Amino acid sequence: MIRSALQGLAIFVLAQLAMRQFMGSGQTQGANTSSPAGNQPIPPYEARAEGLTPEVSYNPIPQGIAPIWPLEDTTIDLSIYVSASQAMPSFKSMPPESLVLREKGFTIGNWKDNREIDASFPVPKEVQRNGTLWAHFFVAQSGHELDPTASRYDSAKAYHFYRPLTQYIAKKKVAKTKKLLGSSNTTEEALEEEPQYKGPIIASYYHPNFTISVITDSGSLNYPSLHPAVRSNIQLETTGARDNSGQNGWYYPIIFVNTFWQLRDHMTELNETLTRLPLHISLNNLNNWKFSVYASIDDNVKQTQKNAASGGSIGAGGDGSEFEEFKRILIDTNIYLLSTTIVVSLLHTVFEMLAFKSDISHWRNKKDNVGISVRTILANVFMQSIIFLYLMDNNDNTSWMILFGQGMGILIEAWKITKTVDVRIRPSPPDSYLPYTVTFEDKHKLSETEEKTKEYDEIAFRYLYWIAIPLLGAYAIYSLVYESHKSWYSFVITTLVGSVYAYGFLMMVPSLYINYRLKVTTTSFTLPLLTFTLTTATYPIPLPRTHPTDK
Repeated sequence: MIRSALQGLAIFVLAQLAMRQFMGSGQTQGANTSSPAGNQPIPPYEARAEGLTPEVSYNPIPQGIAPIWPLEDTTIDLSIYVSASQAMPSFKSMPPESLVLREKGFTIGNWKDNREIDASFPVPKEVQRNGTLWAHFFVAQSGHELDPTASRYDSAKAYHFYRPLTQYIAKKKVAKTKKLLGSSNTTEEALEEEPQYKGPIIASYYHPNFTISVITDSGSLNYPSLHPAVRSNIQLETTGARDNSGQNGWYYPIIFVNTFWQLRDHMTELNETLTRLPLHISLNNLNNWKFSVYASIDDNVKQTQKNAASGGSIGAGGDGSEFEEFKRILIDTNIYLLSTTIVVSLLHTVFEMLAFKSDISHWRNKKDNVGISVRTILANVFMQSIIFLYLMDNNDNTSWMILFGQGMGILIEAWKITKTVDVRIRPSPPDSYLPYTVTFEDKHKLSETEEKTKEYDEIAFRYLYWIAIPLLGAYAIYSLVYESHKSWYSFVITTLVGSVYAYGFLMMVPSLYINYRLKVTTTSFTLPLLTFTLTTATYPIPLPRTHPTDK
């Protein structure tokens, strides 16, 4: 229940942000429903005029639409057939196993009427060969004929529509790795035999779960102004009937095939080895505002995925994988762990901003090098550069915003170096292989305290090397023997970045040691230390990222 409340809260927030763009106008249905296109009410479908007067023009696209059936306490029958074709023959011609759902007496607006249906069906040959699997929905008021080919079929009491159950999605790029040591010949040969394709590889995917929601309060709608995703779920009255104005029509109850909570990792790639598939369907009622938000956001994400798959432009929202991970967190994460993550993440963001501001202010006003570990600053530049190279090596899973932030961090650390020492390019000694070398020179004659700072900095790093280098060597050996890598370059970068993440906190030790020996206190470490503590607190939580701020 708590998780459902949190999910509802998240959807409500999204609804508030998207309300003006996504939602059409809706009104409560009554005996006579007002037309959004004008002041004339849209009469009930049964009270419509038989034809239009000569002076009235017929609009093929209705401006206002009203429900053809009452949306309260109407019972419906629903059948679903699966097929590889968009055209449906009579029910008698369909294979019996293609009927996956047959429900009778479902009440629109009865929130207690929730049904769960489990079924399975054979996979058509066309679908095995990358064809589309269609679900055909046949809806009618209870007791009326569902089969459109039957003589008793009445389009005023029944309708039919279809939806795809498969999605064409670009396959995830899998980095080809291999063991750099040991018996890797077989792996290398297998990799060489695999065909190389340019661009994304599209495959057909199937998800075994979806929800059928009947919208209970859609009311009268302004059809042309609806969001395209909402409009695509509306089935207009099939004969094209209009009211006396010739501008307004009617629509059947909205049956929304809700795939919003489907995750790609739960999908199955279809091929000729799959002969039978399971299917779980949930049947329920849904409010119109939730339907509008679900439909519009899900359609936007799918359009983004299609653009990414076809090599088109990708907006600031990425290729849809970020939203996929957001849904995964809401679905899979324990509610208490999720709440803790949100609070800690907010605190982490606040303190990170405060630490950034404090750091810049501290260094801008710094007049001497007392208590400053120059080697630590150089080490930070090196470590952040390693992280940047790692993110570039795995740029398929890294947003440009993260790369930009990491690059800015490197520039800030480099700026600190220029505030501490002068960076000069000097001719190399005669026995050097390089014509020039980069040197770091003191900006002024050091005071006694600054000389002690320099001495303690050297001592602290000497002890730090004794700890860090053996740990780095041990991790490198382990990674080389037991883990696979794309290349030797990838091995070096991955090993170094793993050490940075695991032992990066050791870079605080020299500055703490210097300040301890000098018996001075500084607040420049307080916020970074608190930020590091919050980062550590969120690290065990299974968030969708490799780099601590990735994705």
